[in-house]
This record gives sequence, C-alpha cells and structure tokens, in this order.
Amino acid sequence: MSACPVSGMAGGTCPAGSASGRSQVGPRGCSFSGYCQPGDIHAAFDIPRGVDAEEWLRMRERKSINEVLYRNFPSVKEIEHLKNIDTLTASDHDLLAVALGAPARQVMIRAEEIGPATGWKDGYLSAEHGFCPPDYNESPGALANSPGRIWSDLCERIPGCVARGKLRESVAALPLVQGTEDVIPDKALWAAVVALGMICSIYRYEDKNDGNEGVTVNPTKYRPDCEMGDGLGEEMTGIPLCVALPYWQISRRMGRAIPHLTFPDQASYNMKIRDPTSTYPYVGRFDNMDMRWPVFGERTEIAFQKGCADTSASFQHGPDAIAAAQEHVMNRNNEGLLRELIRLKEILERMPNAFHTINTNPNSGENYVPGHQWVRWGKFSAPLSKRCPASSGLQFPPFLVMDAFLRRKKYDSFLGAEGLHLRAWMPSNLRAFIAAVELHYSIPDYVKQSGDPRLMGVFEGILEIYCGSRGFLSTHSFKVFGILEVASKSGRTETNGGSGAADGDGRPWEETHRQFNESMKERILPYRDLAVEPHEMRGTFEECRYKARLANRSFVDADPNRSIAMVTLDIQNTGITFQPGDRLAVMPFNSWGECAKVAAALGLGDYLDHRVPLTPTWKRFSQHLASISHTSQQPELTVKDILRRGHLSPITKELALKIHHMLRASSNTVLQVLATEEWPVRASLGDLLQCAVTETNPHIWDRAFDLSGDLSWLTDLIAVEVPRTYSISTHSNELLPSTVDLTISRAEYKLCSTFAGDKDITSAGVGSGFLNPFVNSSDEMIETDEEILVGVSRPLNFQLPLDRAAPCAFFAGGSGIAPFRSFWQARMRAHHNPARRDILYLGVQCREKFCYEDELRDYMEAGLMEVHLAFSRDSRGLVYDQRTHDLVEKEMPPRYIDALIVEQGATISELVMSKKQGGLGGYLYVCGSVSVFDSVMNGIRKALYNHCSATMESADIIISKAFAERRFMLDVFMTPKPLPCNLPTISLSQLGRHTGHRPDSRMWIAVHGSVYDVTDFCPMHPGGTLIIKSNAGVDCSKTFDNLAHTNNPEVSSLLTKYFIGHLTPKPDFHASQDLSDMYDMWSSYLRTTVETLVAHQFEMYEIMGASDDGTSNEFLRGSENVWSRENSVNIGLGVRMFYDYQSRLLQGGFSALFGPKLHELVLKLSFALADVSSAGTDTRLPDVLGTIARAKTSSDAVATSQEVALVGRFLGENSSNIRFAEKGVFNYAAKSVQLDIEFLEDIREEACHGMDAFESVMAMDAQTDDERVIVLFSFLMQTLERMAKRLQVFYNKLAQYKVYQPTLEKNPARARWNLVRRRVFDGSFFTLTAETVLGAAPAYASNHQAAGGVDFDGVMKRIQDSLRNAPQLGPAPQSLNAMHLARATTPPTEMNAMARHENNTAVRAMSSFIDKNKRAIRRLSKMPSVQLTFEQIQAAVEQQDGLMGMMNRRPPTPPSSTNESPMSAFMKSQMANGSLHGPSSSASRASSMERMMSGLQNRGRALNSRMPVQQSASLGGMGNIPGAGRSPPTPPLDATTALEAMMGKLNVRRSGSVPPSPAMSLGAVSEMGRMGTGLGIRPGRSMSVRSVSSVGGNHHHYQAGQGQQSNMTTTHGKKLSSNSLRSFMLGSGNSVIGGNSNGGPASSRSSSVSRGRNTMPAFGGIRVAPTF
Repeated sequence: MSACPVSGMAGGTCPAGSASGRSQVGPRGCSFSGYCQPGDIHAAFDIPRGVDAEEWLRMRERKSINEVLYRNFPSVKEIEHLKNIDTLTASDHDLLAVALGAPARQVMIRAEEIGPATGWKDGYLSAEHGFCPPDYNESPGALANSPGRIWSDLCERIPGCVARGKLRESVAALPLVQGTEDVIPDKALWAAVVALGMICSIYRYEDKNDGNEGVTVNPTKYRPDCEMGDGLGEEMTGIPLCVALPYWQISRRMGRAIPHLTFPDQASYNMKIRDPTSTYPYVGRFDNMDMRWPVFGERTEIAFQKGCADTSASFQHGPDAIAAAQEHVMNRNNEGLLRELIRLKEILERMPNAFHTINTNPNSGENYVPGHQWVRWGKFSAPLSKRCPASSGLQFPPFLVMDAFLRRKKYDSFLGAEGLHLRAWMPSNLRAFIAAVELHYSIPDYVKQSGDPRLMGVFEGILEIYCGSRGFLSTHSFKVFGILEVASKSGRTETNGGSGAADGDGRPWEETHRQFNESMKERILPYRDLAVEPHEMRGTFEECRYKARLANRSFVDADPNRSIAMVTLDIQNTGITFQPGDRLAVMPFNSWGECAKVAAALGLGDYLDHRVPLTPTWKRFSQHLASISHTSQQPELTVKDILRRGHLSPITKELALKIHHMLRASSNTVLQVLATEEWPVRASLGDLLQCAVTETNPHIWDRAFDLSGDLSWLTDLIAVEVPRTYSISTHSNELLPSTVDLTISRAEYKLCSTFAGDKDITSAGVGSGFLNPFVNSSDEMIETDEEILVGVSRPLNFQLPLDRAAPCAFFAGGSGIAPFRSFWQARMRAHHNPARRDILYLGVQCREKFCYEDELRDYMEAGLMEVHLAFSRDSRGLVYDQRTHDLVEKEMPPRYIDALIVEQGATISELVMSKKQGGLGGYLYVCGSVSVFDSVMNGIRKALYNHCSATMESADIIISKAFAERRFMLDVFMTPKPLPCNLPTISLSQLGRHTGHRPDSRMWIAVHGSVYDVTDFCPMHPGGTLIIKSNAGVDCSKTFDNLAHTNNPEVSSLLTKYFIGHLTPKPDFHASQDLSDMYDMWSSYLRTTVETLVAHQFEMYEIMGASDDGTSNEFLRGSENVWSRENSVNIGLGVRMFYDYQSRLLQGGFSALFGPKLHELVLKLSFALADVSSAGTDTRLPDVLGTIARAKTSSDAVATSQEVALVGRFLGENSSNIRFAEKGVFNYAAKSVQLDIEFLEDIREEACHGMDAFESVMAMDAQTDDERVIVLFSFLMQTLERMAKRLQVFYNKLAQYKVYQPTLEKNPARARWNLVRRRVFDGSFFTLTAETVLGAAPAYASNHQAAGGVDFDGVMKRIQDSLRNAPQLGPAPQSLNAMHLARATTPPTEMNAMARHENNTAVRAMSSFIDKNKRAIRRLSKMPSVQLTFEQIQAAVEQQDGLMGMMNRRPPTPPSSTNESPMSAFMKSQMANGSLHGPSSSASRASSMERMMSGLQNRGRALNSRMPVQQSASLGGMGNIPGAGRSPPTPPLDATTALEAMMGKLNVRRSGSVPPSPAMSLGAVSEMGRMGTGLGIRPGRSMSVRSVSSVGGNHHHYQAGQGQQSNMTTTHGKKLSSNSLRSFMLGSGNSVIGGNSNGGPASSRSSSVSRGRNTMPAFGGIRVAPTF
C-alpha cells in the first residue's frame, strides 16, 4: 500500500499507530477513520460511491451478520465445482469486523440489539440466556402463524407416521411452500430450519432403511409420485421438492451455504420450556423441558435429546461470566476478575450433573437411555451428503467457548481437528464471540503475569474442573465410554462422533476413550506436563494441586481419646473454593516414629539430608512439586523426603517380595510374611526391617542396602504414597474461604502377630494418624511450616438437590456425619422453605461420641432439623421430641441404626417412594463404612416391607427406582480390609457361566485377578446397570482402569464387600508353547462367547416382550413396549428393530462366533494335529468350517431368510398389510430371539468345557507334551465341531416358525384371505400348475461325503477361502462427516463394531501364522515334490476347474449368504506380495493337486500316490439334520474325569507293549496301509516317535481294495453330546482324528483293526509309534 486510504498519508504509515508507538488497527478495520481527519472513507470501508457514508455505516450496524457477509452465495453448480466447501464460510476476522470486534462484550451487546429484530438468524447470544433462546416458543409460534405451519404440523405427526410406515407418503403429499422472506418471516427462521432439517433427515433415514437393506427377496424401492429436489445439490437428492426447496432457501437465509442439520438443531433448539420463571440455577433443565418435535417418539430419544440440551443449557451464564472477566482484564481489575473466575468455576462445577440426566439404568424412568437404542440417532443424524458438516456433539457451544477461553493451541487430535472444522459452520454470533475471546485480551496470560496466588489458584481450579481427571470432559468421556461399550457390543457398527474405528489398536469404545484423552491432553498441556493419561492421574498425587498448612485439631464430642477430631487446614490465598459434598484429597506424611524405624534399620541416620536419584514416578512427583510452586526449577528430594512421603505401611505383597529378593531369601521373618493368608499385612516397612536385620547375614544386608553408593535402591524400594480423601465438613459464604474443616476418625488396627508376638499393640493408619494422632503422642505437635499437598474433588453422586425445598434424609454412622455438617449448614443459610425437611439419622457407639451435639441442638431448637439417634453400646438413649424440638433422655436397650430406621419406618418409606408412587420423592444420603451401609439398607428394606410393600422383592424394586432416579446417594468408605488368599480359585469357565442375564442368576466380574459377585450392587451402581452387565462373566480389568476405578479408594472399599475369590492363574504348561498359545486363544474365544451372549440380551429382551401368549417372563420384557404406539403396531421401532437384529444375525452368520476368530482356532488346531501326527499319515479332521458353511446355506437357512424378508416388507410399501399379521410377527419375533439366546448359551457352555480341559490335561500323567497336545487339541476340535452342529440345529428349529399364523390374529378369516391374495400376486399360488420334470437337479447337493471329516488340505482350503474373501482393511475415513456418512450407509446387517475388530485381528493373526509356518504347511500338504513352473500349475488347475465345474453345480445362494465372507482383499494382497507361498488359485485346487500333477509332462509324481478321499463341492442344504427338533445335546462329561481315565493308558514305555525292534518292518507298514485303506489311514514315511495314525471310525465305509463308498449308517438315537474327553480313550472309536465326527459308534472293521494290531500302544483312540 503506497498511501493510507483514509488519511492519504504516503508510505502506508498509520497516523493513529505512530502516535503511541504501536499499531491501533484492529479487526474492525482502520481506527483512524473514527477521528475527524479527512480521507477516503468510502475506500476504507468499501462503501459504494454516491452513498452517504455515515448513514451507510449506521444501517450496516443494524443488519445481521449473515446479511452483510452472506449476501451472495454461489449457485448450486458453482458449489458442486468447489474443492473445499469450507471456503464458503467467512473468516473469524471478517466476523469480528462486522460484529464490532473485541472485547466479547461488544459482540454480545450488538447481538442483543440486532437479534430480536432479525429473528436471531445470526444465532442466539445474550447476557442473561447465553447461547439459549430467550423465548423457546417465539420462533415456533411465528412459524405456526405462517404458511410454514404445514412443516410444524408434519413434525408433530412424524412419530406416528414413522410408527405406521407412512412417513415418506406423508412428506410427498405436502404442498410446496416457498422459504422466501415474503412467505416465512425472520422470526420463524429457527423453527423452520429445525423442522425442515428433521423432515429431510428422517425422510433420508426411512428411504435407506425401508426393509431392503437386510435379508430380502425380490426387493422393491418406493418412489413417490412427486417432483424431487435433485437439482438443488447432492444434499437434496432423492428428497421431495416440497421440502427440499424451502429447506435450501431457509438454510441460505440462515447463513448456511448448504443445508445441514446440526446437533443443537436437534436438541437445544427443539425444546419447549415448562415454566419460564423457574430460573434456578438455569432455565433449560431436564425437568423443566419437553422435546418439541421428537422423530421416533420413544423415551430413549427424548431422554437423550433432553440430556444433551440440558448439558448445553447448564452453561447459560458462562458467556456473560467470560465477557465480564475479559472486561476486568482490560481494566486490570484483579478483584473483579477474581469474582468472575469463581463464578465461572461454579458454573463448570455444575455442568457435569447434566450428564446424569442421561441414565443407563432401566429403573431411571424418563431418564433411561439404553446404549443399543441410542445409536439409532447416529443413523438419523447422518449428514445429507459427503461434503456437508456432520451432526456431532463437538458442535456444543460449551466445548468451543472453553477452548477459546483456555487459549487452546493444539488441534492435532482427531476430535480437535474436527471440532475446529465444525466451528466454522456454527452460527455467526457464536463464532464472533469465540473469536473475540480467543484473539483478544487473554485471561490466562493475564492471570499468569499478575502473580496473584488467588487468581492462579482459582484458574487452576477452572482448568481442573473442565479438563482434569474428575472434570467436565473426563465425566463426559466416562459417560460416552459406557454407552459406546454397550452399543458396540449389541450388534451395531456405528460409533458416535465418528471415532473408535474397529480396525484400530483397541476395541471401538477403547479407541474412542483414547481419542478423548488425546483431546483432553491438548487442552491441558500448555499448563502441565503430562507423563500419564488423564484418567491415570485419578487417585494419585497429581490430583493435589494446592498447598495447605495444618492449623488446628479440636474435639467434637466428649470422648477423651479423641477418636474423632475436627481438623482445620489453613488455605489462605490458595484460591481453593468448595461446595457442600466436596472432598479434600490430602497427601499424608509418615510419622516420625515410622521413619525412625526404617532409618535405624538401614543405617540412614547420617544420610537424611542426602540427595537420592529418582525413579520415573518419584521424578514425576518432583516435577509436580515444581508445577504447583509455579517454578521451573525441579526440587531435589532427600532421604528424609522419601521416608516422609513414601509408602511405609501397610506391607503389600509387592513390597515384601522386593525385600525378599534383595535379601536373597535369607530372612525367616520375610518368609513368614510371604506365607500370610491375607494381604496387605497389618505392619509397616519399619517393623519388617527391624526384625529382618537381626537374622540376616551382615554381608547380604550391606550388599542389599549399600550405603557407599548413591542410595538409588531407596526410591526403588519405597513408592510414592497415595493421597487420602476426606469429606469437607464446613460450608463457607466467603468468596474465597480461608480455612477448611475435616472430620477425621482415627483408623486403628492391631499389629500383626508376626511382629507383635503376644503383645496387644495398636497402631494408627497413615492418613488418619497424621491428621488425628493419638492424644499426647509425639506426633501431636503441629508443625506449621510443613506444607501439605491437597486437592479438591467433587463427587458427582453425592450433592444436594437443585430443588432447595426438596426433603432430605441423612443416614450417618460415626464420622460419616462429616459431609452432612456442610449439607445442613448450606441448607440452613439458604432461604428457609416451610415445606423443606432435613432429618438426620445417626448411629454411634455411646453418648460420649455424639459429634456436634451443641450445633445440632441449636438447629433443632429453631425448628430447622430433626435428629434421631441410635447408640449401639449405651442404654442412655436420646429421643427427638416433636413438641419441644429437642432431644430428651430415655432409657432404652442398645440398638443399631437399622432398628432406628425401622422405628421411623413410616416417615422414611414416604421419603424413599417417588412422587409418582405417591411418596414425597425425598433425597436420601448414606455416609459411613460398608457395615453402616449394610445396616441402613437392611433397615430401609424392612421399613418398606412394613409400610409399603407386600414382599421384600417389591421393596427392593422401590429402592432400585430411588437409586435410578438419583435420589439415593452413597458416600461409603472403609479402610481396605485384607483379602483372604486361601479361598478356592475361580476358573475362567466358572466366571463365564455367571453372567446374570437370567432371572435369579448371579453376576460375577473379575478385576486384576480377583472375582466379585456384583449382583446386589448392580442396581445401585451410579453409572447405571448396563455397563456392569456388559462386562459380566469376563475379566474387565481394562475397563476398570479406563474408568479410573483402579485408583479410586471408594470403589476399592466397596469391592471388598463383594469379593468371592481369586481368579485361577494360567496353568504352567512346562515350556510347551503350543499349549500356552492355545490357552490364550481359547480363553479369548471364551470371552467372545460370553460377551456375545451378554450383549445380545439388551435387544433380545425388548423384542421378547412382544409375546402375548403369556409365556415370556416379566424379567425378560423390555423396559418399554417397542411394538406398540397408540394401540397400533410400531413399525418404525419394534418391527424395524427385530428386522435389523435378525438380518444382522443371519447374514453375518454370528460373525463374532463363527467368523475369523473361530477360523483361526481351526487353523492352528488342525496344523498342530497334522504336524504332531506321522508324516506319512492321512490325518482326518472334523470339517468344522464346512459344517458351518453348509448350515448357513441349508434349506432351513433359506426358509428362515424368507420369513425375515417377509418382516422386512412391512417396512416398505406393504406397511399396511401388517394388520393381517400383527400377532404373527409378535410371536415370530419372540420365538426367534428365544432360540437365539438359548443357542448362545449352548455355545458358551461348549467353550467353557473346552476351557476346563486345559487344567485337566495338565493334571494327567503324560510322558511328553506331544501326548497332551494330541489329546487336548483333539478334544477342542470336537468341541468346535459340536458348536458347528449346534448351528445346524439352530437353523432347523428356527425354520419351523412362520410369520403368517392366521389362528393368532384377531380376524383369522381376513388374515387367511390376505395370505391367499399375496400368494396370487407373487405367483406362488400357481406353483402346482408347473410341470414336474423327471431327473431335475435337487435344491441342494448331498453332503454325506463330507461327514467323514477332511484332511489338512481340506482345512487349509477353507481357511484360504476365508482369507481371500476378507474385506480389505483400507484407511479409515479422515473426517467426521465422512465417518457419519459411512455409518449411515452401512447396512444394519453388518457385524457389530466389536466383532469387526475381533475378526480383523484374527485375519491378521491367521495370515501371520501361515506366513510364519509356510514350510511346515507345504510339508503337511499334498504339494508335489518336483519343481514346476507357475504357468504349468495354472494350466492344469484351469483344466481341472473346468472338469470340476461340470460335475459340481451349486444351488442358488440364499439370501442369508449374500454377504461376503469376512476376509478377502487382505488375502489377495498377501498373495500378490508373496507373503503367502501357497497356491494362488481357488481353494478347490489344493485338495486335488495330486491328480492334477500326474498329467504335467511326466515331470514327477506326487509325494503321496494314493487315491484321495473325495470332498463334497457343494454347500447346499443340510437336508434332515440329526437331532433337529430334539432337545439340545447334553453337556459333555466332566473333562477332568475323562482325561484321567484316558491318560492312564498313556504309558508308552510299558514292558511288552512294543517289540524291541527300533522300527516296524516294511511289511508291517504295508499291511497297516492296506488295512487302513477304508479307514482314512495312509502309510507313514518315517518312524519318528511322533508318528501317529488314525484308527477311528468314519461316517461311511469303503469297500476293501476299491475305495468305493457304501451307504452310511448313522445312529440318530445317540445325542450329539459325546463331547467329553472320554471319547478319546483307548478303543472308544470316537476319535476326532480319523474318528466318527458325529460321535456315533465306529464300524466293526475299525474295531477289528484296532484289536488286531497291538504293536503300537494306543491312547485317546490314536496309535503312537513305539518309543525307544
């Protein structure tokens, strides 16, 4: 620029900037233009020539931002050619220029002036309401008074139209109403954009989910008879013009270049307020809102959307607080800034409560949101095209504003990048406000530069409450974690927010959790150095961010021993604030006495001030000290620091093992400690070292604790202590409290007899002993110069109700009164409401231990409280007098608090019961030890039983409802008691059988090697029941860690109550890698079976609730009737749920159970069995994969698919016909899912039996590991075969049920006539008129040839087929809207996200295994020994394929097998890259390779010149399945008994069992080969000790010398069970290797062969070469 366009000054120098030495040009433009200097103001502001500049500027300020910046949007064709759609949005600087620039208050003032006149088209923004509408009814009312009323009327009808299946017809019937300004006023714009967005999205959803996306026959697509909006861009393609055109027009008026539905559109702007005057603490609360236009109309949708709107509305006053804080920064007003920062902190502290309005507890009433239904919104809210922004929670204003407030610098994570992208599409006022906060007057920078410890402390609290380990974002991630886990396990492919790809390193919900952590770290990294994940900081020193000093200890009762004391801490100028119910984490110091014991034993008396090298954890602690001291210099820790701040008591197993190792097992005392039956040991490190030093060799001691070095062993031996958490016992009205009170009960324990001997020595706990030591002890002196690390945390499940008039009951035992002191102080200082009741039920030992008696009497005298007492060891009772409002003495027998509750049962029962049940709906709080909690709960149950319920079960239901409604809150604590370690261990199979999904069954979980029965705790779980149920029966340690429960002392304390034993460790397989690897694989598969069973129950039970025949148990019914709406069939919910569920189950073929994970097991078991067998033996293996394939393509599977397709038709044009099959669909759905769950239970039971076999086989007396491998792997192969057979039986049973059952309908005659009419229309009625052709091909090919098992080549053929068909694992979509779109286009029949992740992992494992063992696989296959070129092999293969294609004709593929097998492109890439060195042709070529090679130029003969057993090429129908229609097979016999009986025959060194010859003669080999011709036995090539041959029977026999088949004889009377390891005993004839895979008797010839040749010892039905 050569000259200033305003002043005309040459050189481009700003005259306003030159005066002050710094630039004055801000985002609004030239500041000089505001002065009186002459200049070209038209050029400066781009004002048209000939227009009055002053008037033009004034009018511009009165226009909306959208009118100024988005006057001329590109046309549809121009937008289509844009490479980057984000260029259509204005930049932040342009927005600020129009919005009057910085500070943020100016943006807010302008929005308040312009908004009401322009319909708030720039977005809602005001000081009082924040980003919420000032009047939620204004815009919908304006729309209702305009021609756009047809849209709002349709929105009111949408749930009914969806339920009837008439949504698309209703939309197409609308008249065209333009969305122009002359038709739709500005005041109606927000309602119009929400209504039209919902209509277009639900239309697109219905169009994609019309019954043709799953199992279908002759699919038809609905095409409305109206004009479509295809010419308005790809977003409107396929949507009727009557809604597409106005949506396109309205969107442009709102500043949206392309139509798209945002998350706030669906939630925040789609609500109506019940009482606008109910403003405390904010208007848009869950209980003060109703959803205006629901789409599906069911409770889950409404609860989820209301919860999201509540989360956003809870930040209502946040913008005003931030704007005020920025103004104080401008004015350098520290006191004003302090007030606003505290105000903002209080707002953020309240926000996590909004998350709890979304509850996964089925008893939570209108707050219940089950995870499997929640994801329905993932499909509905998918973007209308690839290019438009996705609807995501990242669009919520609180996230975006707080990121700007904290000056977030990094957006590299997936969620960070997408949040920044979506921010550009937010309303203009919101964007301008965020830009003003982010770009000008930085609040964090000012706080840091001020040096004010109060400001820094409060800002530290804001940072912690927003993105700390217990803050808003952490709470959000934990809530999402639980819902996503349930959703991913319950048959869904979607993950909300587009994160958590199934091909990532973890499972979907774990991947999402990782991405949340990355995003949280980006926010917090500018202020802290994070060496661990955010959730790993919980329960560690990282949570203690402040320094305090011990000010005072005082008595609170008449107990002279001061077992309970009030401890006051000085927090002056720290910036700490707290609310009632908050807790204080305290880092305790070890007593000087304990430190002296350790120092004396180790000789550290002269080294207390010696600096020591730090381990990584101690280094983190040192860095933490520097961080909270606001210094960059890291302090050096001394020996005294380690002893005072390290863990010295109690003795953990890890600590004892360290001492044991350092002393080289030379201390008897340490050995006695290690032999204890309970951990941890009640003693300290000083006690242990004091005893060990007297009995250990001095040379060993001095070498272990070398004082001549740098003492690095000290920090390795002593870990950093963890903080103790105590409830805050005071409420302060001060802006910044100067002190905080804690009520500390001293934890006392008896010293372990190993150290105390016959003496009775009492010691105090570390934390309570530091804060409340023994009276007159050496630790009684208060050291005022010692700084204590503290931190404030807010329990989300223990807070006062927002309704200050709600009645509250407090149940406390002993020091459990601590939090209630802050509760009653806060309630008394608030405005008194006559309707309010505050009642304290207190249980203590005696009168002397009645805490805070004088304070309570004052409140009672004023009529503000009631207090009821129970003394457990004192007969001098105190009774509350209602007339005098005081406590009067009364002699009574000692009693516990449960007796007191029963006595007051009438009042308490009314408090427990909800208002809907006629009760008071009170809030009940319990604080105390676990024993107090048990006593309180027992008393409440008895009270309800006496006054409200007829049975104890109904009393439990009332209590569960109170928990679900979050009116029952717990603060349970206890000193973690030692857990016994001498209980019988619990195996994985025992754990897996206790999933609690059936009535009256128990629910177990395993955490870090311990097993807990959580059945009784499940209804009380604060996070809901579903997250526990989804982890039932498995080791959930990883989930436990991710949810930060591992370091949570409250959780650890509660778990000890439900402890039932330790998990059985992995057996010692004596260095047998095959057994060890198989154990890991089988345990992983067992986990899959358990998780699949548990996950399917969520949808199963809702569908089973449809049964109207009275057979379904109430326990199995869903919490909501998904089948009915307004006394009509709910097609959109119930029918669609069942259709999607059953289609996914059938088309996916139980992908989690029978997909690549099972294929991997078959591969490795087959390889091991073939490898351990004789090199010349033709090993016969069960055709597990073939059986599964035949089951999925059988005639029963086809019939089942046809019935499911019939259900799908009701979702499309035939929706009206469901009235003729209403009862039939209900009954079919209930019966189907009942079979599903029974089948999954059977598969789990089979997997459990296989798991039991590992321990059994290791207990056997076997000479070699190969013997164990053969026996165990054979048993596991038969187990897998039984699973495959169960799949056949499942399809057979399911095929017996039909949808059309006229006898069940209300009008049977009309239902029959409709059936006939349907048959006439589809042509099936005239089938009998077709001519029958003699000799026509059957519908399926016979599969009796495959019944005798397959060889290793057959197994590899199917494995390679699976790998070839595996889907290619391409790169995941990189943008959020791309992921949302992919989610929307994914058919509901695809496998769920968890199964997809497991299958992808299995595919990679199989490919790696094949590549690693390619030499062995070639050796075990039938590949020729000669070297042939690829062209020769390919030519022979093509010729063979031509012949085989003429011989084998497959039947048409039924609908249930239309999906590809889960493995393809991955194998293709492996074959192309040479990773797999097997044949590159189809799988059928490998098995016939020997025959092909014989015609190749006489280059050589195949290695094994014999006639191979023919394999059936058909995967046709199964025909009559043995056992179909009968009861499920009985479970196998006890694995241990069978294995012991079998292994008794494994002594291969028994004298006389084998000839002394080192090898069999050639004649013997030939004779065996001739005799084995009909048995699948082939001569061996060598006589190694591992050589084996099969002698079991087959399903069919061969005529001797000819190899021709005779008719198969099958004994159907025997059950399919025969799965016990007894099948592998000598002479059983049921061996898997060469045995009867159906478990039937072996042929007589097989028996004669087995009896006739005794030269080889036999075990498990397998003959083994002699050992020499």
